[in-house]
Amino acid sequence: MASLKEQQRRLVMAIASALTLIGAVVGTVAFTEAPAQETSSAQGGKARAERPGRSAAKPGGEVRAVPESIAHATERGGKTVSITIDDGPDPNWTPQVLDVLKDNGVKATFCMVGPQAQAHPDMVKRVVAAGHRLCDHTISHDTAMDRKPVAYQQRQILDAQRMIEAASGGVKVRYYRAPGGAFTPDSRRIAAAHGMRPLGWNVDTKDFQLPGTAAIVHTVKSQLSNGPTILFHDAGGPRAQTVEALRQLLPWLKSQGYGFSFPEIAPAGR
Repeated sequence: MASLKEQQRRLVMAIASALTLIGAVVGTVAFTEAPAQETSSAQGGKARAERPGRSAAKPGGEVRAVPESIAHATERGGKTVSITIDDGPDPNWTPQVLDVLKDNGVKATFCMVGPQAQAHPDMVKRVVAAGHRLCDHTISHDTAMDRKPVAYQQRQILDAQRMIEAASGGVKVRYYRAPGGAFTPDSRRIAAAHGMRPLGWNVDTKDFQLPGTAAIVHTVKSQLSNGPTILFHDAGGPRAQTVEALRQLLPWLKSQGYGFSFPEIAPAGR
């Protein structure tokens, strides 16, 4: 018969094995659950009550928690607009967009796809050197992300963040925009916990459909009453229409008394 000491050793090992098995099962469930459905809208609409994300530390220092709600307002408020540029960087179109912004003294937010940033670090560095801000637009621009497991959403967001920040030379990504507005409560929580404010829009120029410069300009002018954040693209196809539309719209916005501001990260007074 085994000694009392040997029986105790076997009991401890059995308990440890059981705890390990339970942990594995719980982990599997956590990473394969279906994501909760999003109820707030990326394009306009009334935002949910502000709820700060949980703080998260990462290499390079602490991350300040930001609200999980989708931002539509500008930092400065008042009669201002935010110019946001998606899907780049692109070695052909991004420099042309940057030149138009520079000519008009306007700062914008560039929502970058991770592999694009990784492939064109010189463009990312040029964007930040000009004083623009960075936004995470995921790894693969999956517009069905809101129907994917939470673990998938997390990889899409955080891998892209790492790629963009590495390409920039360590400049922080300040926002997260879900492709096609496919936000979920989980994706917003993940982004906010890593210091990235979920970013929506109020005016979708539909420039990716190549409707013509005049149509893009008309969309902005006619829909500006929806709110201040305007969505353009600098990659994913030919963007000559977008470049020309920006060339026309930026001076027009100034002539109408609009200023320019980055999107809101934290509500005023916080």
